[in-house]
Amino acid sequence: MLMEHSHDAVDVDQDRANRSPSPRDLQISTQMDRNPSPPPEQEGQESVEGDAIGETVYSKHWLFSTLTRLVQMVTKQEMGNQEGSDQDSEVQLPEEEEEDLCKIWDMAMDRDVAGFLEEFKAAEILLGVIAKSRNPRLTEICVGIMGNMACFPDTCLTLSQSEDLGAVLLLLLGDADPPTLFETTRLLLTCLSHADVAPLWLERIRKQASVLPNLCFIMCSSTKVDLLVKVGELVDKLFDLDEELMKSWITAQHSETESDNYVHIAPSLLEAVKQLRAENLEELEVYLHAFQLFTTVDEGIQMLAELGGPGKEAWTLLSELVCEDLCQSDDPPIVLQEQKGLLAPTLAVLSVLFPCHGQQDGNLEPNLPLIGSLLRVLQYLWDCQQKARASHTNSERTHDEEEEEKDVQLQALKETATEFLANILADLTKDTLSQLVKRGYLTEQNCLAATWSLLPQHTAVVQHMLVMLSEEEPKLSSVLKEKFPILKS
Repeated sequence: MLMEHSHDAVDVDQDRANRSPSPRDLQISTQMDRNPSPPPEQEGQESVEGDAIGETVYSKHWLFSTLTRLVQMVTKQEMGNQEGSDQDSEVQLPEEEEEDLCKIWDMAMDRDVAGFLEEFKAAEILLGVIAKSRNPRLTEICVGIMGNMACFPDTCLTLSQSEDLGAVLLLLLGDADPPTLFETTRLLLTCLSHADVAPLWLERIRKQASVLPNLCFIMCSSTKVDLLVKVGELVDKLFDLDEELMKSWITAQHSETESDNYVHIAPSLLEAVKQLRAENLEELEVYLHAFQLFTTVDEGIQMLAELGGPGKEAWTLLSELVCEDLCQSDDPPIVLQEQKGLLAPTLAVLSVLFPCHGQQDGNLEPNLPLIGSLLRVLQYLWDCQQKARASHTNSERTHDEEEEEKDVQLQALKETATEFLANILADLTKDTLSQLVKRGYLTEQNCLAATWSLLPQHTAVVQHMLVMLSEEEPKLSSVLKEKFPILKS
């Protein structure tokens, strides 16, 4: 898709600006501590017929001229700095220059243009501009152009092989300008999505100690939904690609030399979840999936189980998310399809947290709404399957049934909700059962649906529930035995 670029003014996070130096103020390398190289000289004047880039209508000469003016502008600004102007002041980007650079930004989404820019050594030019720029918008555009170039495997490979680019991008994660952070994160995510260069970027990220605190800072402090989502996608991608990196970030200890406590990944993810929950619930999926990945390694489970750690807060926040925001009693069944990507990872994390933080001295009463939500999820799934079966004979397989089996997220949701409910029901008491019925969380329909999901794998749990139902709700107990003959034995 074409990258949209905003011309709206953006407030710079002063806390961030005071906290860490901008990469522009750092000497990236000996090579980068100079003005950007001019574009290579063209051999003779291009004819009008030969001026088009590939099969496009874009002009080689216009692109060459625009980049040349860019180099001249940055060089002039650098000379002004050396003559004693305020080096902390922001340099204005002329409107005409910004408009032309944004055209290149859009053009770079074309494969032919991206290839021509690669041949033109544009990345080196843009990198030199970034190193010297004192205009956030200019930096954003330069990174954005390279982000579009990186969408194509060949140009992504060339960009990724630049050690200077690798150093600059990772340092830019400490920038104070949200649009620049967004484009930097997008470029990193694009490179990590190419299997041939992903290992190279993972190695750089492992070696660059500033990446973790910078990402944590953004998640803790940003209120911009698009930036939070993109950073969440990056963290989720890193965890998915490199389990060892995830483990090292989980176990990272707060440095005594750091004045800010932004190095802890779990609390930072929770802060981002809180912000997105308030702003845009649909964008939470990447963060919930990242949290689910936490629970696939012992280090993550141990961290979340610690008393005084982030596990208790995670339990409270995710429980509220399920009970107050997702899968409400008056929602139509179609909502389950829309929310499966949120519900499946959330319930998976809660299931892991339940033994440590889900019950107080065996008291399940605070979790009655959560149990009701699990029952509602299983009832939705059961109702859908019952309706499909009612309209067809046993020998026919409906298209909907086949599609449901192929729906990995829906199957994961069913399995997770079933396992979670089984764990809770194993500790079910008569008092809790009575409260579930009185408050309307446990009904005949969702009890049938839950039993359908639990059998035959969790027969012992169902039998435990049936014993208490026989005393508290004998009518419902009889219905279950009639519908499921296996329970009569």
